[in-house]
Amino acid sequence: MAAMTFHQTIAALQFHGYHQECGNVSMKLITRGFKLETGSSKRELYNGYRKRSHGSIQASSSSFQTSDNKDPSRKSSEAALILIRHGESLWNEKNLFTGCVDVPLTKKGVEEAIEVGKRISNIPIDMIYTSSLIRAQMTAMLAMTQHRRKKVPIVMHDENEQAKAWSQIFSEETKKQCIPVVTAWQLNERMYGELQGLNKQETADKYGKEQVHEWRRSYDIPPPNGESLEMCAERAVAYFKDQIEPQLQAGKNVMIAAHGNSLRSIIMYLDKLTSQEVISLELSTGIPMLYIVKDEKYIRRGSPAAPTEAGVYAYTKNLAKYRQKLDEKRH
Repeated sequence: MAAMTFHQTIAALQFHGYHQECGNVSMKLITRGFKLETGSSKRELYNGYRKRSHGSIQASSSSFQTSDNKDPSRKSSEAALILIRHGESLWNEKNLFTGCVDVPLTKKGVEEAIEVGKRISNIPIDMIYTSSLIRAQMTAMLAMTQHRRKKVPIVMHDENEQAKAWSQIFSEETKKQCIPVVTAWQLNERMYGELQGLNKQETADKYGKEQVHEWRRSYDIPPPNGESLEMCAERAVAYFKDQIEPQLQAGKNVMIAAHGNSLRSIIMYLDKLTSQEVISLELSTGIPMLYIVKDEKYIRRGSPAAPTEAGVYAYTKNLAKYRQKLDEKRH
């Protein structure tokens, strides 16, 4: 079943491209705000990132009607945010540094993505954001095959006018049955530079265990010609604030399928973690994390255990009502 879904996903999609436990992890909430301080060289490196415009992405995704026909300009008191680290990739399996190399899921990764879909199958989703890497996009697509609304995720191709024209949907009724998927390189995994493709154990043997641990777990020390977590956070959090947060504040329910370090960066912002707290944060592959966005605050609700688990839906009236509607449609 998983293998069949895997091949169907590969055949149906064309991707453009260029890691660990959150289910039981304890994350402290603190009162200090999220702050990024980068050196002048890092500012120069990411200056171009901040200047990029994403207005065309917003325009094309807004052409879809969401599940509740929400007006993006209207404030809502509550929305759901789902964060998912991709399923196991072929290089996770081989214990290789992957970074921004575009590697697909393993069979286990496909099964993890399908299990994620089952866990979130009763949670409303209006928009999906993924990185530009295939493992994150596959995870999102496979997860949505399990959702009870049976809406179809549609990748928004926004590279140029021709791409937008060729991917246009001409049926308004069909648009209502679709969910826009926006891919963004800013949500990519941290770029590991000269470590990409190297075996992690062999790298430790070559450079020394302490040096590799410093590259992997320090906040502001990058590997050779690569990104530090601080640099990854700068682009990922800026994109979240500019592009995703306005959708949540407008009442859109959003799913983000991305990577260990880009998601750690976003969680650092959501939970107001310090640079020391975030480096010890581990995210497992294929485990969803649910936040409720209410009155511009982010309330972490943990990981939905199963589609029949009632506890997670009892946190909010909106989720409870949404699930009730799904149950009524089924019967």
